[in-house]
Amino acid sequence: MSNRDGYSYIGYSQDLKKRIEEHNKGYVLATKHRRPLKLVYYEACLNREDAMQRERYLKTTNGRRWLGKRLRRYNKSV
Repeated sequence: MSNRDGYSYIGYSQDLKKRIEEHNKGYVLATKHRRPLKLVYYEACLNREDAMQRERYLKTTNGRRWLGKRLRRYNKSV
C-alpha cells in the first residue's frame, strides 16, 4: 500500500523481499511516484501459474472488493 496516496498495488513476484526493495528504491516505473510502499498483505502459491491466476483475479473488481473486505480491520486502523 502506498503511504503517499493510500492505494494498493497488486503484483506477482518470485522474490517478495527483493520486489519490495525495488519498488521503494524507485526502480519500478508503475509505483515510482507513489513511494514509499508498505507490505500489508501477501499470499504464497506453490507454482507460478497459480500465482499469476490469483494476481489476475485480485486485479478485477470482484478481487479488489474481496481484498478490501479481507483488509477491513487494517484499513480502519490506518
